[in-house]
Amino acid sequence: MIAEIFDAFFGCKHAHYSFPISVRPASRRSSAMKLTGTYVACLDCGREFPYDWREMKVIDSPAEQRHYVASLAHKVAA
Repeated sequence: MIAEIFDAFFGCKHAHYSFPISVRPASRRSSAMKLTGTYVACLDCGREFPYDWREMKVIDSPAEQRHYVASLAHKVAA
């Protein structure tokens, strides 16, 4: 909680991202890559974010992550 407040005032703005990176399924997975299989990294601070190739956007908020997982579950169930 305190770290989130500190980041809100003094943290990185995550304005510069790397090119989206996808790795082979057998390799070690970061927490950002577990959601979509692809991730981008902030070039300023190094934090990793899930990346959606279909929508071509970074999934950076927890609300977007929940929405993405729910949409995948709906597609699998259909």
